[in-house]
Amino acid sequence: MIDRFAAAMFFSVLIASMSQVLLKKSTMNTHRSVLGEYLNRYVLCGYGLLFASMLLTVYAYSGMPYKNGPVIESLGNVLVLVLGYYVFGERISVRKLVGIACIIIGIFIFNL
Repeated sequence: MIDRFAAAMFFSVLIASMSQVLLKKSTMNTHRSVLGEYLNRYVLCGYGLLFASMLLTVYAYSGMPYKNGPVIESLGNVLVLVLGYYVFGERISVRKLVGIACIIIGIFIFNL
């Protein structure tokens, strides 16, 4: 059974990944001014999610072993790849799949 601290860390990784998607979406739009580049809904929501992710991560580390945090956070790379595929239609190359496989194998090896 997963405890609440590990669940908070997983949720933190999920919202951080969604934040990265929002920030990338903002860069794909043209803005009327330099201020508009930094004060638009995607950027503000993206940084808001990053702040929430930081708070959840701090909470998660308060009750779980520190060695497990980076393992869970490495799943963010997998989530960003999947979200990029579905949101932006990005290609998933063999090179990316090999990288993701290395991450997942590393997680399994760490948990042996």
